[in-house]
Amino acid sequence: MRRLRFQNSDPVQTAKTMTQFKRWRQERVRKAKYKDYSYVVPNTAPDLTYLDHNDSEPSITWIGHSTFFIQHSGLNIVTDPVWAAKMAMNKRMAPPGIEITDMPPIDIVLVSHSHYDHLNISSLRRLTGSKLLLVPAGLRSKLRLKGFMRIKEFHWWESITIRGVRFTFVPSQHSTRRTPWDMNKSHWGGWVIEPAPEADEKQEAGAAERHKAAISALAAPKSERAEAAVDTGEERPVVCDRPVIYFAGDSGYFRGFEEIGRRFDIDVALMPIGAYEPEWFMAPQHVSPEQALQAFLDTGARLFVPMHYSCFKLADDTPREALDRLEQGRCDMKIDEERLVMLSHGETWRLSGR
Repeated sequence: MRRLRFQNSDPVQTAKTMTQFKRWRQERVRKAKYKDYSYVVPNTAPDLTYLDHNDSEPSITWIGHSTFFIQHSGLNIVTDPVWAAKMAMNKRMAPPGIEITDMPPIDIVLVSHSHYDHLNISSLRRLTGSKLLLVPAGLRSKLRLKGFMRIKEFHWWESITIRGVRFTFVPSQHSTRRTPWDMNKSHWGGWVIEPAPEADEKQEAGAAERHKAAISALAAPKSERAEAAVDTGEERPVVCDRPVIYFAGDSGYFRGFEEIGRRFDIDVALMPIGAYEPEWFMAPQHVSPEQALQAFLDTGARLFVPMHYSCFKLADDTPREALDRLEQGRCDMKIDEERLVMLSHGETWRLSGR
């Protein structure tokens, strides 16, 4: 019996022909000499003492690429664990925000899909802690062969509640492959992290007030918001004690962003903005910066954190190009600049402002 191959919800072709690959290679050679990779996303010295002892305040720390260290309701969570020094023949452009040997013990690992820049087996092994792996459907057997036993796999819209936090696997538009023989034999998607309704009825009942307060905080004068900013030299908006966080994983632009927005009241969206060029080749699987902004608006999220642009040369765009287009798109779409939270590697954003 043949294993199931997964599909996208929108009718889009993600598989590429050899002719398309040859065309991309030829274009890449022509453009390479004009590309400027001198800009590197800065690193901030991580606050390891805070991260090691924090068991109550929500926080987001960017490790790099699509890897975040998220603390929520006492849980230590890692998304798409990749500390690899290189991807294929390309060296990492910026070091991880936290060295893997300095990471606190991990409770939950969220995997969006099986591509090597989102799932590095060596990194996964080196993380300490109990490490319950939440993965897309079809990936559990592959990880068990690698020696991991604490695994739960999910189809789109399936959820699990762990210590008062609900994790829901949500759709994206992408594909998967780790070998020539396993194309789309495991799924892909993003994750929504939220307080479980049964864990905090008061929080659920007061959701409208919480969101009103978050909007008011963004509208407050800068001098007032600065009082609650993390000590990184940058002002960071206050969110709440039990935020709803959407980690988009990797995706092309699709109608599913609107559905995710209808089902969840999202505070913070972690959205990819890189690996989009050439767009004729990458668009089915990778949003451009402008499409990432539109997806952000589609979800109705209040705050946007860009990712997936800073570490690996996966396509023909550079980190500087991605950021420049993101800023131009923000201006064109008239999105308040304070809704975009630009993290440096290693920086911790304390969402409750305590």
